[in-house]
Amino acid sequence: MVNKDYKSQVTVIRKKIDEPKARQIVEEKKTSLFRSLLKKPAKEEVHTHSLNLNYEAVLMISGRYVADFYRKAIHPIKVDHNVTEVVLGEGVFPIRTKSRLKKAFTGKKGKNKVDLELEEHVFIDNECTLFFDQHGSQTKLPLKLDPKNMENYPTKILQNNEFVIKKPELAHKDAIGKLEVELKKPVGSNARNLNEKITINEISEIYIPIYEARLIGPKKKVEILRIDAAKNKIL
Repeated sequence: MVNKDYKSQVTVIRKKIDEPKARQIVEEKKTSLFRSLLKKPAKEEVHTHSLNLNYEAVLMISGRYVADFYRKAIHPIKVDHNVTEVVLGEGVFPIRTKSRLKKAFTGKKGKNKVDLELEEHVFIDNECTLFFDQHGSQTKLPLKLDPKNMENYPTKILQNNEFVIKKPELAHKDAIGKLEVELKKPVGSNARNLNEKITINEISEIYIPIYEARLIGPKKKVEILRIDAAKNKIL
């Protein structure tokens, strides 16, 4: 059972650098992308064709999984060397068979081992948060979600036609499916009488500002330089 009564929100990360600063970074680093055999071209050989600001989405989803079920399990126990089997209720459990080679080399009596085949009643209370990049691949959030890093009016920014908004390609229902798989990993395949509940806590679209420069170098070779405007870092 999946409770999908979750809150959905949009967050826009604040820029730390403006376009003039981004152009300065591009000018300083542009030749490094065209390095060949440890040699870089001169700056005048590399032309900045365009510089655009994109807001690229990271999809965050969090949820909780509560379940109880029965599963088969084997618990090994040690017994004295002269014990041949263990009787538990109506079950009879023989000792593990020792190899002749081991007996010959050790020459010790030691302890015998018995594998008790039992059934466990298991309770799980598991929480998880996953992040997916714009293309739907699992990733990590590149920075902390601190109110100091967030824009106050995210909807207004995303409605600005001056920017390219790259929305998530992964649909919310598909993200929920991936979270379910992650949350239910501890259950395994041999569960019996499974009683479970999944609660989706939140799905958020987090938009990160990225400056993307299209560069043209010697022999009309094209390279892309990307700058994380929130962290002032070249990607």
